[in-house]
Amino acid sequence: MEIEKKYLTENIPFSLEGFDKKQMSQCYISLSPTIRLRKEDDIYMLTVKSKGTIAREEFELEITEEEYNHLKLKSETPEVIKTRYYIPLENGLIAETDIYSGSLDGLMTTEVEFERIEDAESFVAPEWFGKDVTTDNRYKNTSLSIHGIPKD
Repeated sequence: MEIEKKYLTENIPFSLEGFDKKQMSQCYISLSPTIRLRKEDDIYMLTVKSKGTIAREEFELEITEEEYNHLKLKSETPEVIKTRYYIPLENGLIAETDIYSGSLDGLMTTEVEFERIEDAESFVAPEWFGKDVTTDNRYKNTSLSIHGIPKD
């Protein structure tokens, strides 16, 4: 079960230098059900996700580069490219800040994953996280890959 909140981040009041990071690219070979292909540095993943906003089921399987390249030919969406920074928070939480590039250049989001729904619901985000877009489907990566950055 994946339990997370997502925020539209406009600026970060500190340098990201020194934080762990990964280069990611991902696309979707199915939108219903959601089946994602992701490359994280040199790791290749196939992920199936259920419907939902704050909480949804998620199944991940590591695949080979060859399998990834074969499945990528079946993609239904353009590729989403981003750099993910891992920023430690209080209580053992990690902020995952994504800085997008390519067609989504200029977009920045921050996500936090939780063990329990109650923890997500009671979470008070630092001000720099920005607007909570957890329930705004326009900011799901599936929508971003197809429609681009939402025009508010």
